[in-house]
Amino acid sequence: MSEQIKLKEKIGYSFGDFASSMFWKLFSMFLMIYYTDVVELSPASVGTMFLLTRLWDGLNDPIMGIISDRTRTSMGKFRPYLLWVAIPFAIIGVLTFSSPDFGPSGKLLYAYVTYTLMMMVYTAINVPYSSLMGVMTSDTKERTSLASFRFIGAYSGGIFMTATVPYLLDYFKNSGSDDAQSYQYTVGIYAVLAAFFFIMTFLWTKERVKPLNTESSIKKDLKDLAKNAQWFIMLGAGIAVLIFNSLRDGNIMYYFKYFVKDQSIAYFGDVAWDKLAGAYMTLWLVTNLIGVLLAKPASARFGKKSTFISAMLIAAVFSFIFYWVDPNSVPLIFGLNVIMGICSGIVLPLIWSMYADIADYSEFKTGRRATGLVFSSSSMSQKMGWTLGGAITGWLLSAYGFEANAEQTTESLKGIRLMISIYPAVGAVLSAVFLMRYKLSDAFMKGVSDELDARRD
Repeated sequence: MSEQIKLKEKIGYSFGDFASSMFWKLFSMFLMIYYTDVVELSPASVGTMFLLTRLWDGLNDPIMGIISDRTRTSMGKFRPYLLWVAIPFAIIGVLTFSSPDFGPSGKLLYAYVTYTLMMMVYTAINVPYSSLMGVMTSDTKERTSLASFRFIGAYSGGIFMTATVPYLLDYFKNSGSDDAQSYQYTVGIYAVLAAFFFIMTFLWTKERVKPLNTESSIKKDLKDLAKNAQWFIMLGAGIAVLIFNSLRDGNIMYYFKYFVKDQSIAYFGDVAWDKLAGAYMTLWLVTNLIGVLLAKPASARFGKKSTFISAMLIAAVFSFIFYWVDPNSVPLIFGLNVIMGICSGIVLPLIWSMYADIADYSEFKTGRRATGLVFSSSSMSQKMGWTLGGAITGWLLSAYGFEANAEQTTESLKGIRLMISIYPAVGAVLSAVFLMRYKLSDAFMKGVSDELDARRD
């Protein structure tokens, strides 16, 4: 029987993504420009590093899913990792945003090592965290509610980060620190908070759903997954959504620093580009959060599939329009951001809820449950989309002739504009195309859930 989740536990579950999102947004919005403009690595080398390290990291997701599926402790299968990995996550996060004076080659090697370690601990804590939702309840509506709470936490963490980073960086710079030290000290604050909130998620959540069959076979789990066409569809859609998001996130700082620049705005006066970028990021996450809140009522009325497809197609249209906006049209820049942000926010809780449905569908068909393996694919799609978005960003910046901390050419500015508008729109369209083939309707999954509950009884 499914059990209704209390508000405290939903809030506790949301704390995990509050912690993760602070770092996710640090990586997606600040890491590229930190590497190019502070560490002074070439954008092409950073793009290649993102590709190589994240391809390796993508392999770690299913491995971590397999490991967590086979974990047996009195605390559960997935919750213990929130406790075990919280402190290493925080320490390596700070090291990633540290810049020892090792020379150009040494700095690049250091970036490879620390970023690889960061992605490994991110996997070690986030695959179990994501999988936890699948065993907290078997009720599909409660899962959508949990997913919504999760993304409320995620966007709250992101909003908190983007709203405070520019001011923390300024504070440390004004206190005598250089750019590199300012980043290190700023990230240290978020690292301590992240460890605290991961531990709170461990303390406030509970695992309830038990597998029908305790037989454990990696070969069978992988074979089941390979036959699950709905898993492949969601994998493709998830990657495409993250390409849309990561291309936009990774180019915001470049877009404002080199294209929009400092602006004089009515009622606000002169506003520096970094404060505009921070406000833009914060508004993006606030509107994402609005989208998350709309996900449950919209999907309840129109279905998850139709809601997902509609939101991504609308985002694609306005992303295309964004390319032609004049840099001095700040209200329009922010207005389009609102529409795209709401659409982007709607689909993310739906993706995680659909993965929980796919785990149930696999158990329904095979009699075996591999929650960690299925949910690791969602983390893998997230990282693969992020990988491709980050690598493409670095390569395109190089291809269009970007030079850090210099006046950009017409061609390099064109590249920056394309990477925040047209190219992300292509990712949004692809995600909608993938979802058009998704078959697990809400009505069908209600029958699956009822059947699995009957089997467990």
